[in-house]
Amino acid sequence: MDDFNDIKIEGGDLGNEQEARQQQNTYQPPSYFQIAFLKMTKDMRFIGLYHIITGAIACLSIVGAVFGIPIIFIGLRMREAADQFDIFKSTNNAQALRRGFELQGKFFNIWKILIIVGIVLVVLYIIGIIFFFSYLFTTSVNSFG
Repeated sequence: MDDFNDIKIEGGDLGNEQEARQQQNTYQPPSYFQIAFLKMTKDMRFIGLYHIITGAIACLSIVGAVFGIPIIFIGLRMREAADQFDIFKSTNNAQALRRGFELQGKFFNIWKILIIVGIVLVVLYIIGIIFFFSYLFTTSVNSFG
């Protein structure tokens, strides 16, 4: 999977001079893949910005900073991944594509950890509420009976 030369996104490295001249002389409309790739990088930038803003708002409280700081970092990772995909689009550089996927993988990995922590906290909260109401119920029954 180290050879990405077959992808040949618009503006990429064609390998030799003759192919470059041939591409300049003939217009090829963008393929569905190129359009989808462009849309994906724009969406990645938007999602990254959304996470940065959401994390900053969450950091306004001390408790929210526990989740806000990682959310800011994952927003930055998503925007960096979009930058790497744009570099790949313009240069057809396999390292940029690999780096983009690595950064995108970090985004999803951190989100996975945050989701697991969130689920654990919700379960602990529900258990705490059940213990609180059971204590309240037993206390009120003992005081009346």
